Amino acid sequence: MVDFIVIGGGSTGCTIASRLSEDAAASVVLFEEGPRDRSPYIHIPGAYYKTAQGPLLKRYAWEPTADQQRSETPTMVQASVLGGGSSVNAMIYIRGVPADYDGWAEQGAAGWSYNDVLPYFKKAEDNERFCNDVHGVGGPLGVSDPINIHPLTKVWLRACQQYGLPYNEDFNSGTPEGCGLYQITAKNGFRSSAAVAYLAPARQRRNLTVKTGCRVIRILMQGNKAVGVEYIEKGVRQVMHADKEIVLSSGAINSPRLLMLSGIGPAAQLQEHGIQVIQDLPGVGQNLQDHIEVSLVYELTGPHSYDKYKKPFWKMLAGLQYALFRQGPAASNLIEGGAFWWGDKAASHPDIQYFMVVGAGIEEGVDSVPGGNGCTLNLGQIRPRSRGHVGLYSADPMSPPRIVPNYFSDPYDIESLVDGCLVGDEIMAQAAFKPYVARRHVPDSGIRSREAMKQFCHREAHAALHPSGTCRMGVDELAVVGPDLKVHGIDGLRLADASIMPTLISGNPNSVCIMIGEKAADLIRGAR
Repeated sequence: MVDFIVIGGGSTGCTIASRLSEDAAASVVLFEEGPRDRSPYIHIPGAYYKTAQGPLLKRYAWEPTADQQRSETPTMVQASVLGGGSSVNAMIYIRGVPADYDGWAEQGAAGWSYNDVLPYFKKAEDNERFCNDVHGVGGPLGVSDPINIHPLTKVWLRACQQYGLPYNEDFNSGTPEGCGLYQITAKNGFRSSAAVAYLAPARQRRNLTVKTGCRVIRILMQGNKAVGVEYIEKGVRQVMHADKEIVLSSGAINSPRLLMLSGIGPAAQLQEHGIQVIQDLPGVGQNLQDHIEVSLVYELTGPHSYDKYKKPFWKMLAGLQYALFRQGPAASNLIEGGAFWWGDKAASHPDIQYFMVVGAGIEEGVDSVPGGNGCTLNLGQIRPRSRGHVGLYSADPMSPPRIVPNYFSDPYDIESLVDGCLVGDEIMAQAAFKPYVARRHVPDSGIRSREAMKQFCHREAHAALHPSGTCRMGVDELAVVGPDLKVHGIDGLRLADASIMPTLISGNPNSVCIMIGEKAADLIRGAR
């Protein structure tokens, strides 16, 4: 018997487990299905893309709609390692816009407006450059400027300004529009994941146990009270009970799945799979949202990008530079610059986010170029209107979840994305960047019309891997948790991760998941 069980060692779960264990009288156990974060590819910023092919990610097939049919099975990739997405992502530190959180409050999430959550962003943050009304210093999470800024990134930022984008010193100031350099979750040349920032300093606490390689398959219930978990460790089924609370932090795909396997969810779906209904919550698994992205790949006129570091000599040189000085290409997250701008000019806030990737074929699934010298302009629609759902294929806890994202089910999303592609292509054609571009490789340079670009987006758009919203916070009949993060109708169980977001924020959500963990810990401690 322990006081608190936290299910899921991702960005939110690591934060909660660390904060709860600050009370020496409270015993805390954190369960994570994946391994510890020991791979060097995790900690070296420029090597993160190497994790894409290894065992630190789980791949789930998702069901496309009729107009999304492809030759290969589309997959939803989720981190399976201590630290979750914060251990394998591109480290970009973005919060969205204040209206994202004010919208949550308007939808019934009282206490989650921008002014309510800002103190938790600041509490988490140790920003190396900013210390002001919106940024904090001294928190666990290292946030820094790019250590290495490639000359091509600077050229692209000049091209953005020639097109008409203002330069933005701080995307997280509350007004993200414009172009600039991304701050990243790194400190002293290393990734600052939730595992590094929150768990590593707590490792010596005798009241905190971190169990990796353990898959929780069911939440144990006594009536409508959550009392423990059933899990598999080294092939053996075991149980553990919690005296105070269980916190579910398994992400927008697996949190609703585990609730349903435990009898909490849409009654008809549970009965279809022979699962005893503990609490009929029709909103579990609904409201799935994700950003959708597409990549424009350009062949360069010479070795103007990081691509040359794929060659043995340059790779060795970059390794030495990083080992000796924590600088150079290996210290870069390879996406140093970006922008927020309008595809839909009638939108109240930017609906397109740009990522200037100083290389081609770096990200999984993105083409390289003939000759090996290229760059990629990745862009995402960050205010999606399409909604999908997550469900079960069976009551077997080892079977995969059923994922139906319904990308582009609302036509607004693809129209906005096409607008973003056309703007991005114009930026690449500006005078500052023109000498560096030989041609556009993907899509083929012959594709110019809006309709042709739309067909390209339908065919090649991919998930940004920011799923959220499937256990929505609120007070209406489709809400799964209240503003206190307690699961409706269930005692002893809270939920805290990206699944609680009523709407997905306008940008990379990792910092938001950490903020949710900080606020969740305070809610739990305040209830004691």
